[in-house]
Amino acid sequence: MNEKGEKEQLVKHLKGGEAFTSLESFIDKIPFEKLGERPYNLPYSFYELFYHIVFSQKDILEYSISGDYKTSNWPEDYWPDESAPQNRETWEKLKKDYFDDRDILENFLMDPKNDLNISVRNSENHTLLRETLLIIEHTAYHTGQMLIILRLLGLYK
Repeated sequence: MNEKGEKEQLVKHLKGGEAFTSLESFIDKIPFEKLGERPYNLPYSFYELFYHIVFSQKDILEYSISGDYKTSNWPEDYWPDESAPQNRETWEKLKKDYFDDRDILENFLMDPKNDLNISVRNSENHTLLRETLLIIEHTAYHTGQMLIILRLLGLYK
């Protein structure tokens, strides 16, 4: 398989629906009022998990392509201060940011000038392939947790 074919497979996995459910298929199944609930004493809400996915994806994207990347503080920066968004506009912006950044990564990946096996901009040891797989695996992991929350809330079968 050529590199273009490999990149196309990565994009399919990035969007979900291959080995894990795509965020598009369930992100709008939860009412705004339930975004901050932590059912059965879970340590996180649907909102907190999605915020974490969005922040982490943006951080890895900037690490990979930005000329002015700044390291974030773990775990403070990667998790929201509150269990629910402040308002609907904040929630909608978070969703938009996730999909916009994923599109940026897809376009960067598919650019023939960008080799999967060359180090990313802010590392001598991490390749574009490694960083893309990190986003895919991280999103898949937390997507499963979000689906469990939806099930515990009776919103997903």
